[in-house]
Amino acid sequence: MLHDISDPAGKLTLRRAGRLHHIPIGSEHARTPVLKLVDDLHIRIIKAATGELVRELTRPHPRFPTPSADPRPTTQKQKTGPR
Repeated sequence: MLHDISDPAGKLTLRRAGRLHHIPIGSEHARTPVLKLVDDLHIRIIKAATGELVRELTRPHPRFPTPSADPRPTTQKQKTGPR
């Protein structure tokens, strides 16, 4: 559970896998204290004062890259002997 306050444009930030992501929740929620509940790919944004659910992300958002199950194999350059 993370405590946060949305910015004047109604966006929150979330650092995930070393990258900073901006989650829009709407300008009507600008400067609103919220709780961010993050469980792997399931994210809930809740108003801290009332407990009202503001936004729920249950699937990967296009701006949230997820690691693929089968990462591409890395190729290494072959070393050649001295010339």
